[in-house]
Amino acid sequence: MSGLGSGDGGAEAAAWYESAVDSLLFFRGDVAESVGAMRRVAPGAPLGQVFAAYLGLLGTEQTQAAAAGEEFARFRAGADHTNFTERERAHLCAASVWLGGDIERAGALLREINVSWPRDTLALAVGHQIDFFTGNAASLRDRIAGALTAWDDEDPHYGPLLGMFGFGLEESGHYARAEQLASAAVERQPGDVWGIHAVVHTLEMQGRFAEGIRYLDARTRDWGANNMMAVHNWWHYALYALESGDTGRVLEIYDAVHDPASSAGLALELLDAAALLWRLYLDGEEARRAVGDRWGPLADAWAARGDGPHYAFNDTHAVMAYLGAGRVREAEALVADRTEWAERPHPGVTNHTMTAEVGLPVCRALIAFARGRYEEAVELLLPLRGRLHTFGGSHAQRDAVERTLVEAALRARRFELARTLLSERLNLRPTSPYNWLGQARLADELGRAALAATARAKATDLAALGKGALAGAATPAETLALAECVASAESLASAESVDPAESVASAGSVASGGARTSGGSPASAGSVASAGSVASAGSSTPPESFVSAETLTQRISAD
Repeated sequence: MSGLGSGDGGAEAAAWYESAVDSLLFFRGDVAESVGAMRRVAPGAPLGQVFAAYLGLLGTEQTQAAAAGEEFARFRAGADHTNFTERERAHLCAASVWLGGDIERAGALLREINVSWPRDTLALAVGHQIDFFTGNAASLRDRIAGALTAWDDEDPHYGPLLGMFGFGLEESGHYARAEQLASAAVERQPGDVWGIHAVVHTLEMQGRFAEGIRYLDARTRDWGANNMMAVHNWWHYALYALESGDTGRVLEIYDAVHDPASSAGLALELLDAAALLWRLYLDGEEARRAVGDRWGPLADAWAARGDGPHYAFNDTHAVMAYLGAGRVREAEALVADRTEWAERPHPGVTNHTMTAEVGLPVCRALIAFARGRYEEAVELLLPLRGRLHTFGGSHAQRDAVERTLVEAALRARRFELARTLLSERLNLRPTSPYNWLGQARLADELGRAALAATARAKATDLAALGKGALAGAATPAETLALAECVASAESLASAESVDPAESVASAGSVASGGARTSGGSPASAGSVASAGSVASAGSSTPPESFVSAETLTQRISAD
């Protein structure tokens, strides 16, 4: 690639590139630092500029995306594109298209890159996240599947690809194969937090919440802190606790991890917080009393962001926060703003379609639910069921909306619809206490006391499995403290083992797959850094590795 591996600073830039790719795959917080160093030592290399643009987009942060777009435009305006390779020009095009708002087209362009260069790890990783943001389960699966045979299974990045493939399989409903491959990824590299995330999803979708608790407890030091997936994986732990009926543990996790007072206020963090509290909001008065005043600071955090129309999935969770806090007018103001925006044409902007076709109807349904207009909420949500995925997120995340429909149907006394929805859920996840409790409530409404009692007993027995798993677990605060201590000790040991004189001739810690972490409080997936901060970030020498710069240069050219 131009400017990497040749000329002044080329070998060092190549080493920083490899370090950045590795950190991206393992969700380490130093990815922006590595990209910034690469851009500094090779400012004319398009790959560094493209990488920075991708980082500015991956957090679904409007301000970061705008800053990344400005920097990227300056680079393109001053660059001599005739010196760039075909692959570099393809990446420049993909980044430009995404910065312009066409997320789906950017994903398609990255997939075209991987047809010609199946070992372009950056294209695979970024494309995979785009598939997630757009809810494209088939591409989430097939993008990685289409590249795997071009890889040597001894490559240190083959494991993360298995984890990505596992997640795509899970979102496509292939749970057994998904669990097998994602587990293999974690076995290869225990610090593969995306692989852990994929396993956790497969257990969630099968109602195996007690197993999920034990799985996460067994490897907390690998995922629980100091990586950009920690907050989200804690959210999954909280979902397991919620299925177990342990509201206290759910709120302990919220207070330790999701409380906006201790977060950076990033969209993907606040999204998890809102989605968790909304599930408790749906559970009735007792759960709402347990939540107490937690909604207020969360709504404040969303309001402080001042987001415009950027990603409809985020907007939906901001509305949840406003409604949970009783601030209906703010929810309505957000909907009014997005409605006005959606009424104007925005050709080539994926979020326009997401907002107009799914985001706004969902937000209006949430408002109707909060106002007690349950029939209206049903009528708004029911037509969306087959295309809810098109505004992004995973099945587990979108289940907050599906649960809203179930609850609205019960409260609107739409019992035939409620029976159908609950029957679907029970036959897909017969081990879910939530589903059985819904069945019990329906039976109560229909005057079928014996059926209601049987369903409640079933829910109680199933929840006991999760409570048993939680009984032996440390508290979230204890677990986080331990994970922080372990990560700090490993980071110190790693730093002491590095010979600075040799570091220029070596790349990022690629073979170990994630012992090194970002430090500080956990951050959510994709929330890396604004593009503006990337240019100046980084130290003067690349970190330690097992791969020489010469090998890296050859690998970058061949991939």
